[in-house]
Amino acid sequence: MKVVAFNGSPNKDGNTSQLLKMVLSQLEEEGIETELIWLGNKPMQGCIACYKCVENKDKHCALNNDPINGYIDKMLEADGIILGSPTYVSDLSSTLKALIDRAGLVAKVNVDMLKYKVGAAVSAVRRCGAAHVFSSINYFFLINQMIVPGSSYWNMGIGRSPGDVQNDQEGIDTMTDLGKNMAWLLKKIKT
Repeated sequence: MKVVAFNGSPNKDGNTSQLLKMVLSQLEEEGIETELIWLGNKPMQGCIACYKCVENKDKHCALNNDPINGYIDKMLEADGIILGSPTYVSDLSSTLKALIDRAGLVAKVNVDMLKYKVGAAVSAVRRCGAAHVFSSINYFFLINQMIVPGSSYWNMGIGRSPGDVQNDQEGIDTMTDLGKNMAWLLKKIKT
């Protein structure tokens, strides 16, 4: 079993990355292979509604000038997908939004190719707005007929400067529980 996590923060080792690593650590303890991909500052554009993916049905976006098709391939190879984002004006980062919009349309027009995969949202926040980020990411999972595990709280960690989430005990507990619950669910689905 494998879980791929996408860090949608422009900060490679910031709070979003640290939260994702907490979840991945639990998955690894349960014997699940993990991979963390940083979207970072790579130029990625959103969907342009060309609908070539509808015509092609090749499990890829028609735009080939950025890494998104490679990320879609990573999603297809994985049993579970975690999407993480910082909170920007009560929403997710533009790079993660580009991935969601393009991968989401490609998945829908290719017979719900992400169906039955396990998906989890993770959000880093300074103060508030993370619930909207959490919801936006979960909408991607739910419309693609993926299975979303719960945790002991909504999957967010509080902190402004890189490393501040390490002081948010409830956030740490939430990520730990999310990793355990995701591992449990993956094992139930795969057996």
